[in-house]
Amino acid sequence: MKDVKLSQKLTESALMLALATILSFVKIIELPFGGSITLASMLPMVILAYRYGFLWGLFSGAVFSLIQLLFGLNNLSYATSAVAAVAIILLDYVLAFSCTAVGGLFRKMKSQSAAITLAAFVTCLIRFICHTLSGCTVWAGVSVPTADAFLYSLIYNAAYMIPETVITTVFAVYLSSALVFSKTTIIPQRRKETPEYVNVLTFVSGIVSLTGVIVAAVFLFPAMQNENGFDITGIVNVNPFAVAIPLVIAALGVVAVMILRTIKKTSGKG
Repeated sequence: MKDVKLSQKLTESALMLALATILSFVKIIELPFGGSITLASMLPMVILAYRYGFLWGLFSGAVFSLIQLLFGLNNLSYATSAVAAVAIILLDYVLAFSCTAVGGLFRKMKSQSAAITLAAFVTCLIRFICHTLSGCTVWAGVSVPTADAFLYSLIYNAAYMIPETVITTVFAVYLSSALVFSKTTIIPQRRKETPEYVNVLTFVSGIVSLTGVIVAAVFLFPAMQNENGFDITGIVNVNPFAVAIPLVIAALGVVAVMILRTIKKTSGKG
């Protein structure tokens, strides 16, 4: 989109940053030592990167990370040294949120829906890796036990990043199927070729997927709380089927949404 004016890019970026920031405060579940399940808060920045490319996405993602840092400055008070403070800034904020720029790497894919969905998934994966590395290094001995720090950090961050990834991916499928982001102006997709039953089933699959994630979280998070606060060892007391079954249903819901969005109505002429 070379014909897009700088003023439009800046205006749209400001709106997407505002939307992403607002969504980051819509927390379905918040963990005691950082991390929360939000309403797909990173997706607006992924879409922005998809529209204007990796470099613009990197710039806007960096601004988004600084905004998140401003709201999380109190976390720096737990840093044991200046090096630890810098590591927290880089791993938990700058890298973890600037990674939305990967949306710009999938622009040449033929399917917009596949491109944005894959970009959203990769973004969440990179963020998960950043938080896990931060947990087992910077936070080890602070909020993460020194013994088995990597495993603790892996499970802790997976507890909210897996649901966050599912929610973000589902919303990515919906939005990329409903709107065209590759044009100068965002416009609705043409839906004349999509049967109504497909739209209904897609909506139901999405609701099932989100419900599965929430149900799994309801069983998981209380078990990891005790009178002293958060205790990840409590996960061993959780009925594995109570968590696994809803997550499997959620995963099947995501797959169903992706399959249904590829269905096109065949010609009605015999």
